[in-house]
Amino acid sequence: MPKAEFGTTKWMSNKIKASGLQKLRWYCQMCEKQCRDENGFKCHRMSEGHQRMMQIFIQNPNKFMDDFSVEFEREFMRLMKTRYCRTRVLANSVYNHIVADRQHIHMNSTIWVTLSEFVQYLGSTNKCKIELTPKGWYIEYIDHEELRKLVSQVGLGDLRELLSPLSLSLSLSRLLKAFSQYMYAYG
Repeated sequence: MPKAEFGTTKWMSNKIKASGLQKLRWYCQMCEKQCRDENGFKCHRMSEGHQRMMQIFIQNPNKFMDDFSVEFEREFMRLMKTRYCRTRVLANSVYNHIVADRQHIHMNSTIWVTLSEFVQYLGSTNKCKIELTPKGWYIEYIDHEELRKLVSQVGLGDLRELLSPLSLSLSLSRLLKAFSQYMYAYG
């Protein structure tokens, strides 16, 4: 089938399709190849290059899954720290912001099957405060570096004992409020 000639309506249509984001389900993370539709993805899976990449993947699948998972988590947490720091935000909004980047790591190539599973992981590792609502999962970034700086500036051992259990369950704003109340009472 010949290519569309430069400047024609067909050429313009193909350019628009190529420039926009495509469906996530037709993306091969190993080959970093985006296909436009199911047939294109099927043809890609049958290609020699994809078969070679799958042979490499089969030799050590855990390494690739772990690498993709670490990279996805790093990007997610970078966004939480920079754009959504100290704000309670819907996890799906953060994910949509990540997906908008053409070069992002896709969740289907990580160890987490769903966004809910990933959010629960963030909560269990105390990287984010999580809350399930009827709208979905809300997350809030926990800035451990700022908490450590706060405790080290004061330099009180008993303050450290007081704040360490709180830092796991309270947001930064509530922690600062508890700190100011402590300083007022014992200061």
